[in-house]
Amino acid sequence: MTELYLLRHADAGDPTAWTGPDDIRPLSGKGEKQADRLGRFLAGTSFEPDAIITSPKLRAAQTAEAVARHLGRPVVVDDRLAGGVDPSTVAVILHDAGDPARPILVGHDPDFTELLQTLTGASMTEMKKGAIVRIDVEPPFAADSGRLAWLVPPELLKPKG
Repeated sequence: MTELYLLRHADAGDPTAWTGPDDIRPLSGKGEKQADRLGRFLAGTSFEPDAIITSPKLRAAQTAEAVARHLGRPVVVDDRLAGGVDPSTVAVILHDAGDPARPILVGHDPDFTELLQTLTGASMTEMKKGAIVRIDVEPPFAADSGRLAWLVPPELLKPKG
């Protein structure tokens, strides 16, 4: 059984307002706070991932680093998380990473929402920016082979005020 964690990068502002290459679009101030809050939240629980693997795109890498800092874990970059992620791609990424039992993959939409929906059959569930989801899945990863264990949306972690 793999406890697969999908973490969609935190807020990076309006992509249409960004004039540089998409690969280097950074987190916004809001996104930096989202990623930090999520990292602090996860560190305050018994959560212990055994791998954190991120897309090379800056906003995903910044999200991964912020969370990893609180969890005391290293981050590995995998170019395959930059786009076009499906269950078979995830299986290869995890195999190449040594088949971790509790990996966090950090990436993008629409890939992560589609992956969540494919693995669990939860067709109306979506990944918001800064959300993390746990899917319990037995390899090989295939459609409807996973169970949605939990999803933490970023608004759950917003401070009162």
